[in-house]
Amino acid sequence: MKTYQIEERVLAASPTAVVRAGVLVADMGTFVGPAIGTVARTLAEQGMAPSGPPFARYHPAGAARFDVEAGFATATVVSPAGAVEASSLPGGHAAVLTFVGPYDEMEPAYAALAEWVARRGGRVTGDPWEVYFSDPVREPDPRTWRTEVVMPFEV
Repeated sequence: MKTYQIEERVLAASPTAVVRAGVLVADMGTFVGPAIGTVARTLAEQGMAPSGPPFARYHPAGAARFDVEAGFATATVVSPAGAVEASSLPGGHAAVLTFVGPYDEMEPAYAALAEWVARRGGRVTGDPWEVYFSDPVREPDPRTWRTEVVMPFEV
């Protein structure tokens, strides 16, 4: 079993610009990258810049299906355009770890975060998200991809 270094952070709420869709787990790879590209183009058209790296937030929506929001945090609220809409990431306590490796091997990282929260007497309070620090186009070796996994909780 892999060992993870988990830290607690207190995050500020952040507006986001996202593309949202119901996605089967098997189709995540074909949704997230293009959605992030769509948001990047829309932000540029509106004269806005992301305030951080791309992310995707996963809201469970049934067996092997998630309502996914993929895009960027922003300093101000984006004007909806085409598939791009305004959303937000919550503020508050979060358990955070950096995962290195292929996206399809991250499931144990989520379990480690949930265990970490429970051991501290906390309760997971919202859906997690992933922050992507690696661009698979520029870094084709998935063993080097760095992804921050964020799980909100309350103490």
